[in-house]
Amino acid sequence: MDSIAEFLKQFGALGLFVHSMIDAIFFPIPAFFTQVSLSMIDPQAALQLATVGFIGCLLGTPVGYGIGRLSGKVLLHKFLKKKWVDAATAMFGKNGEAAVMIGAFTPIPFKVFTILSGGLNFPLWKLMVYAAIGRAAKFYIVGSLFYMYGRAAEGMVKQVSMYVFLIAVPVLLIGLFVKRKLTNRAKANEAAGGKATVAVQASHSEEA
Repeated sequence: MDSIAEFLKQFGALGLFVHSMIDAIFFPIPAFFTQVSLSMIDPQAALQLATVGFIGCLLGTPVGYGIGRLSGKVLLHKFLKKKWVDAATAMFGKNGEAAVMIGAFTPIPFKVFTILSGGLNFPLWKLMVYAAIGRAAKFYIVGSLFYMYGRAAEGMVKQVSMYVFLIAVPVLLIGLFVKRKLTNRAKANEAAGGKATVAVQASHSEEA
């Protein structure tokens, strides 16, 4: 697999595009490493590389999802570490939306989340939306650091990504919690309004 990743690097942005796409489908080595290597060579192209990687990832995401719908968790357990699959499954059990977004920052390969989403029948449109947010943050944080600091950014990438993870994850979880509360409240109000309407109609019927 390492030899494939090295081979893809020779093709520059096209290689990153392919790597990012297969990273969301089956390839065990994250596209992050190819992005960093290419950004080191040409820091001024780092943002363009981030865009290429982001687009490749989005195109590969529905393919990984389709594989999950067809094979369930069988493929995951066959080719990927059990601890990754178990951790991602536990995250989905708590909140699928948060799992996808947080998954963009964790060491767990992103393909685990795309395939698992299909296996658990998580809505594809939600996967695409939250994957776009999470992966955009991941690709563009790396791209921005290299664009601003050049090759010196190599030593910053992991540290900054960790800080973003520590800040972004709680914010995302709070946001999703508030969203869920507001949705449940709206449903409760709608249900209460429906019952009130039925009661009024029943009252009119009795008067008639």
